[in-house]
Amino acid sequence: MATARRQTSPRQIAPPRQPPQAPNIDDQMRQILVEIRYLENSARVLQSRLDIVTAALSETLTAISTLEGTRGKSVDTETLLPIGSGSFVKAKLADSQNIIIGVGAGVCIEKPLEDSMKDLRLRSSELEKARVSVTQQLSQVLNQVEDYRAHLSDMARKKGGGPVEIV
Repeated sequence: MATARRQTSPRQIAPPRQPPQAPNIDDQMRQILVEIRYLENSARVLQSRLDIVTAALSETLTAISTLEGTRGKSVDTETLLPIGSGSFVKAKLADSQNIIIGVGAGVCIEKPLEDSMKDLRLRSSELEKARVSVTQQLSQVLNQVEDYRAHLSDMARKKGGGPVEIV
């Protein structure tokens, strides 16, 4: 009886793994530049949010001021109503005790003057908190951008290049 010998292929041994190499200075500089671009885009988004919140706060404060001016006025009292951009229209009050106030999503309801003013003051307080928060976030992002720019300039100097200007 003949026994068949199994043919085995020689074992393939993978070459030894090389330890990961530290990225060279050019790769590091590219990565920092990517981070700067990302942070700059974040700063633009935050600035847009800040502009929106600031505009809403200004509008709310104008509404509060207007309502304070109508408090206690009788029917048919002539008044100047702000219409935006520092412009006004002359009008006569039909009812200074009940105010139609927006509550969101294009919905408005009629409320007594004092309740409307309370709602608007609460809204302005929330908008002010949002404004402060977004301003702080924007400041942090801009500080990070400056730190990255300084680090990038240091790396360029160490590499032997001139000053770095990021546009």
